[in-house]
Amino acid sequence: MSARSTPIRTAVVGAGGIAQGQHLPALRGLGDRVSIDAVVDMDGGRAMEVAAEWGAPRSFTAVADMLAEVQPDLVVVCTPPGSHTDAVIRSLDAGASVWCEKPPTLSLAEYDSILEHEGAAGPYASYVFQHRFGSAARTLRAQIAAGDLGAPLVGICHTLWYRDTAYYDVAWRGKWETEGGGPAMGHGIHQMDLLLSLLGDWTEISATMATLGREVETEDVSFAHVTFENGAIVSVVNSVLSPRETSYLRFDFADATVEVEHLYGYDNSHWRWTPAPHVGPDVVGAWAPTQNLASSHAVQLEELVSSLERGERPAASGHDGRRVLELVAGLYQSAFTGRRVQRSELHRDNPFYWSMNGSGQGSREPIKETADA
Repeated sequence: MSARSTPIRTAVVGAGGIAQGQHLPALRGLGDRVSIDAVVDMDGGRAMEVAAEWGAPRSFTAVADMLAEVQPDLVVVCTPPGSHTDAVIRSLDAGASVWCEKPPTLSLAEYDSILEHEGAAGPYASYVFQHRFGSAARTLRAQIAAGDLGAPLVGICHTLWYRDTAYYDVAWRGKWETEGGGPAMGHGIHQMDLLLSLLGDWTEISATMATLGREVETEDVSFAHVTFENGAIVSVVNSVLSPRETSYLRFDFADATVEVEHLYGYDNSHWRWTPAPHVGPDVVGAWAPTQNLASSHAVQLEELVSSLERGERPAASGHDGRRVLELVAGLYQSAFTGRRVQRSELHRDNPFYWSMNGSGQGSREPIKETADA
């Protein structure tokens, strides 16, 4: 039951494709639990047009102006990665919680700087990692926690996507300074977050990467071997060079194999539970999810809003939102240095804490643009 008697006042920052295709429809789908009060975009004409389309009474070209005049409860950040940190911190300082598109920030240092602007009882910053919220993932997470499938042993986490050369004509893509990395940072991060939400924290990573087919500063493919605290070993591959695109995760437990193969979203039909030979059919029948809830921005937003209504920290925030960024930083450090990297190494004295390519130490000035994602 919600403790609120009024809708959560919401502002959307960045009026591009992801906002119009995912975030605004998800907000509209919550009915009178939220109100869409403002749209912000550097392109004032587009901000005004999108605001009118979605019934928002105000439009702005600057986040600071919107925060001062609208005083929203929730800010949805849909801008390119380089501008996330500034928009999130401004919003938190104004008393608004935030839901920000992936990747959360360009570095662990920026992520931790955001944490310093949260309050013990809010506002909170959380991030878009929608794949962990589908009913099949929720079911598997509960089964792992209960030990129903036996110990986790072996895993696969492969994001094999295709992005042509025209995709990188957008100025901020493919650059360390503005995107933070290649497919490990901007594409596979969804599957890797799902992996981590299921198996927990990792301890060690060994990785390699290359730039094979695109004219970019970053990698366009990476391979990694990851060891988890629970002893499981997982293969992680991220690519934007794969014509037959797929997102594939597999988990081998002592008593079962669980797989999901999809592209940009799944429902129960994309998942399969396969029992080990010693497991009886009566047990297998109890493993299936009891509802069919697809992974989506809408399902994560509903949980986020429910958390805010209860005055609780939402999922995919704090440490729960940070762990995938930590894995990406470890992947890049291992690939650049040619050695295994321990999770415990990723502290403030490590150059890869400050930037994903290890290019320097010390805080960087965040990009303050709020351009379209």
